[in-house]
Formats: sequence, structure tokens, C-alpha cells
Amino acid sequence: MHGLINRAIQCFVRDSYGQARWVDVSRAADVEITEFEAMLHYDDSTTHKLVEAAAQVIGVPSETVLEDLGTYLVSHPNVEALRRLLRFGGVTFVEFLHSLDDLHDRARLAVDDLNLPRLELVELEASHFKLLCTHEHPGFGHVVMGVLRTMADDYGALVFLEHKGEEGGTEIIEIALVETAFASGRRFELGARTG
Repeated sequence: MHGLINRAIQCFVRDSYGQARWVDVSRAADVEITEFEAMLHYDDSTTHKLVEAAAQVIGVPSETVLEDLGTYLVSHPNVEALRRLLRFGGVTFVEFLHSLDDLHDRARLAVDDLNLPRLELVELEASHFKLLCTHEHPGFGHVVMGVLRTMADDYGALVFLEHKGEEGGTEIIEIALVETAFASGRRFELGARTG
């Protein structure tokens, strides 16, 4: 697994629960590394053990850890750049949803050996979609759920999301858009603020 993924898990636990909890997670996972290098590769089993250990230490199901990780990736001040990149996907939440089909390839442009899930948006009817999340390792759909939930808030949209499980290596997320302008949303400017 790419080091960026393990590093994201490390930063999520550390920033959300403290350094001591992160040390507890790495011990519970029986992983000697406490500082993952973002550009290295690690055995896939290390990532799976980290997620399971985080669930055990925090006291929640692993799906909750993964969804909270997705929320962290687009809401915590330490990872503001990712939120900014995603906001370039469109002016509205629906435009953002349609931009997800290209996310895998856009990520590869930035980090050529980063293997994110392939996402495919299917419009079922007006304001009702399903997002297909395909990856060789299950669980990424829960991370995407956290990202979607937070980005909907960011756009000020009211949505209902449901993880419908997995079929043939593809996780399915149902998205029901209730209101596109439910709240004012979070401020977004094209240029980054300085000073």
C-alpha cells in the first residue's frame, strides 16, 4: 500500500485522538513503525492491521474509522489542500459528484504510483445517484462516504448517503440529494489566501 495511505491513517489518529493513542494503535497493530513515509510503499497487511487496531483502540467498527478518515481528509486544517483540490471539481455539489469519475486519473497525475479507487457516478433519476467504488482492497467506499458527507456540507447541500455493500469488488454508495442549497456552505476562493 502506498505510504500516503498509511500516513493518512497515522495523521488522522494522531490529530483526532492524540499521539499517545497513535502509539497505542501502532502497538495493537504490531507495527514497529510509528512514522510512515508518504512516498514509500508498505505491505498491504500493514494498512489492514492499522485500520483494525484503530477500531479496537478507539472502540468503534472499522467502517466508522474509515468514514471518519474520509471526513478528516477534507475537513482538518492540516489537510486543507485536498479539500481545495476537490472543490475545483465544480461550483455545485452535483458538478462535484460528476467530477469524481476523473479523480483516479487526476490523482495519478500528481502521484503516479498512488492507486486510488476508480469511481463511477450513475444517475438513477433526478437528484438520485449511485457511486460505484472499485478497488482491489475493500473499505475505500467508507472513506469515500466520509469525503462525500463532508463535501456536501462544504457545498451547503443536504444529502442522504447509504453504503449498500459490495458486489464483485465494487462498493456501492447511494446518494439522494434532498436540497442543493440547504445551508450557506463553506467559503471557497479560487486563489489561496496569504498572510
